[in-house]
Amino acid sequence: MRGPVGVGVIGAGVISKEYLTNLTAFPDLHVHIVADLSEDAARARAAEFGVAAAGGVDAALSHPDVEIIVNLTTPAAHVPVALAAVAAGKHVWSEKPFSLDRASGAELLAAAEAAGVRLGCAPDTFLGAGLQTGLRTIRRGDIGTPLTALTLMQSPGPESWHPNPAFLFQAGAGPLFDIGPYYLATLVQAFGSIRRVAALGSRARDTRVIGSGPKAGESFGVSVPTHVSALAEFDGGRSSQSIFSFDSPRPRTGFVEITGTEATIAFPDPNEFHGDVRLHRHGADDWETIPAVGSVFGRGSGVLEMARAIRAGVPHRAQGSTGFHILDAMVAIADSVDTGAFVPVTSSAAAFDPLPEDWDPAQLTLS
Repeated sequence: MRGPVGVGVIGAGVISKEYLTNLTAFPDLHVHIVADLSEDAARARAAEFGVAAAGGVDAALSHPDVEIIVNLTTPAAHVPVALAAVAAGKHVWSEKPFSLDRASGAELLAAAEAAGVRLGCAPDTFLGAGLQTGLRTIRRGDIGTPLTALTLMQSPGPESWHPNPAFLFQAGAGPLFDIGPYYLATLVQAFGSIRRVAALGSRARDTRVIGSGPKAGESFGVSVPTHVSALAEFDGGRSSQSIFSFDSPRPRTGFVEITGTEATIAFPDPNEFHGDVRLHRHGADDWETIPAVGSVFGRGSGVLEMARAIRAGVPHRAQGSTGFHILDAMVAIADSVDTGAFVPVTSSAAAFDPLPEDWDPAQLTLS
């Protein structure tokens, strides 16, 4: 096929606004339809971004011009919607997490392989200028051989600002499954596949209160750990220590430091697409700043990169198999919280070469 790649968005919730802001701006993509279980919500979001069609899920799956389904449903619906899209012969990009359990994730991988369609999965933040600059710095050998990493994500939790936050404190979410993918995806790109993990977890309180929006003041139950401390061992014996917490009144987010034999590198926030990199060479007094080079477009960049790769017949970078590997690692971390033991991670993920510095989502390359 030639020309822009056709896209259908399923899920008209909060995150769809950021995706559609970018998807409708990329000239190599054409968004044909927005769909949702609530067709009114789909119509409102489609009208907001000038998308021609709106409707239910089946309308997106059956749309003849849609090649990629962008799956922005709640975590529990990710696999059922993706399986339906695969059965309809569509490529699928899913928000994280890839799935809620290994069995359904493996089923989705197998179904896509049998159907000959591609799977992509968030996060795609590692395609942004900030993280790409950090990855290029490591690949150049500026820190020597990478050895260890420390990541921190501590916040009071999203209930103060999210208008409907209850699902973020249930199975498939919490700080580990909701925020962990950004940090783990960055570490996988830097270190390679995760081989085993160990973790401790806790929950500060069993209920939380919504702080904004029409449901402000309503309380809801919490069913997952809201603080997780995790150790991970990667290919070649590299290791990381990470905190994922919704229990800290003092926010400390976006902290990723990787130490090598020659220097330590500080990445920008892995939940963002921008931010400069800092480098501290062993024996030096001060940090050096490495300006970020690359795209600063936000969520949806991975959909575009996958679309261009489909047209070129080459692998895309934010692979479904990587999303599954990160899910596998997070399930292993949750298992370790329950058992108190090291848990192996048996899946693998590819660490791709960084994007060219001039990779530009705003450029028309498919015509």
